[in-house]
Amino acid sequence: MRIAVYAFDGVTMFHLAVPQMVFDEVTRQGLGAWTTSLFSDGPDSIRTAEGYQLAGIKGPDVAVGADVVVVPSWFDDGRVLSDTLRAVLQNAHQQDVPVLGLCLGAIAVADAGLLAGRHAVTHWQAFTTLTERHPDILLDRSVLYIDHGDVLTSAGTASGLDACLHLVRNRLGAEAANTVARSLVVAPHREGGQAQYIEHPVPQRSTDDPIAHLLEWALGNLREPLTVDRLAEQAHMSRRTFVRAFRAATGTTPSAWIRSRRLDTARRLLETTDLSVEQIAADCGFGTAVTLRQNFAGTFSTTPTDYRRSFDTRPSTPTLR
Repeated sequence: MRIAVYAFDGVTMFHLAVPQMVFDEVTRQGLGAWTTSLFSDGPDSIRTAEGYQLAGIKGPDVAVGADVVVVPSWFDDGRVLSDTLRAVLQNAHQQDVPVLGLCLGAIAVADAGLLAGRHAVTHWQAFTTLTERHPDILLDRSVLYIDHGDVLTSAGTASGLDACLHLVRNRLGAEAANTVARSLVVAPHREGGQAQYIEHPVPQRSTDDPIAHLLEWALGNLREPLTVDRLAEQAHMSRRTFVRAFRAATGTTPSAWIRSRRLDTARRLLETTDLSVEQIAADCGFGTAVTLRQNFAGTFSTTPTDYRRSFDTRPSTPTLR
């Protein structure tokens, strides 16, 4: 798969590196043949925000025929995109090529007309700018990324990692995304619906942090009934105090977090084992296959069986003749 990443004068090294690190890691880990190429309005060199000169930047033709086009950030002054980039993004969209607007890159995607009347997200500091320029776009402050299938936008800087891992997960499965995340030493799955600004983006791991201990305990006991009251009791907190502390640490509710972890485990088991859907449902805490199917379809728009057919990572057994 070929990914074209837009580069421009003033882009930070981090923003430019995020999609390259995640997508190139797919190839480094032997999970697929993914390549990234940098392009700009014309073949030339660019100067990053840190003052580095990057040579060998391709022209817009590199985006023609790409499987994904990424705008990893945008100019600090929020300028309107060039006619050249507008044409690149619109042509990609017309060819059913996914377009990613990471962080401030959502501004360029919006200017290209790809977000009209749709929900989107960008860095919280740019909400006013984007709202004034495109009042028809429904901006959501409460999420890390929003994926419409054809267009994906993400929130602040580090959310680009989450969005790129989300694309890997959708194309190659949860196990592949986990492999990439482990190699990069980042969280394998932060929810798209998680708030982009929370008190503790990563739960504290001090010895006296009850939420961190609770998360570890819950992951080892997913097959049990894990109600909010049960979790609060395990954390030695009142229900009200627990819910407040949990959201401050994770950016989401206990019920939503447990459901997502169960679905993550279900996907991993579907990819790596031959357990029946009924057994997986029991092991993940969904109780019945019907409940698992309902939650799975509601979240991933597919069935467990179809998901296994697409992402089964087990080596095939040769047929004896």
